[in-house]
Amino acid sequence: MQRHANTLHDLGFHHMHASSLKPKHVTALVEHWIANGIGPGTLRNYMADMRWWAEKVGKTHIMHPKNDDYGIPARDHTPQDKAQFLSEDAFLRIKNDYVRMSVRLQQAFGLRREESIKFRPSYADQETYIRLKGSWTKGGRPRDIPVAEPSQRELLNHASEFVGSGSLIPAESLFKHQLKRYDYSTHRAGLNNLHGLRHGYAQRRYQRLTGWHSPSAGGPKFSELTKTQQKIDQEVRLKISRELGHNRIEITRVYLG
Repeated sequence: MQRHANTLHDLGFHHMHASSLKPKHVTALVEHWIANGIGPGTLRNYMADMRWWAEKVGKTHIMHPKNDDYGIPARDHTPQDKAQFLSEDAFLRIKNDYVRMSVRLQQAFGLRREESIKFRPSYADQETYIRLKGSWTKGGRPRDIPVAEPSQRELLNHASEFVGSGSLIPAESLFKHQLKRYDYSTHRAGLNNLHGLRHGYAQRRYQRLTGWHSPSAGGPKFSELTKTQQKIDQEVRLKISRELGHNRIEITRVYLG
């Protein structure tokens, strides 16, 4: 509950007590969550939290009985699109400059959280691709990711200007300290579970390399592709899997459908 109370405070509802909960507060939270790309499953969990809160303060009547009354879809068992793409406004809500740059790199290159925090532009930037050290990555596997778009090139230039020869861990800090700052800063910005940025990267890469959307983004299923397209699909999936640090084509079903 404290998480939701903090969010309400950030949204301008100050000096609230637990019993102060009103319909406008629930509506403000839902609008905030949806605007920040919170997925349907997490939204439903958050609404369960709010109903528990309302019940504990004797205000169950302030909550609509169904989630779809708030524009939240009912639970189903079809694969959910988990892709996220943050707006500039969302980035600007991240007050720590180092964390903001890390999250920008996550979105631009599909990096994991640890990779984006340990990122050192002077080592990683190889002009046409970025190189990730094994000490930054899951499983200790180094990998390369192409710089394929002007926006990626521009971001790398900004990152280099920002930290020079350093990393996105401030000189006076350790990784564990910056990880705490990352979690705190993104939470305060209303941004949670940013793993969806990797899903977004995978889907954008798939469309760029194939010319059509992935199934998770509304594109055709594998069975609907021509033989030539199926061959392209498999080649692109393997490439994206390697860029994400998995090296298994099967894992791309999680990101692309």
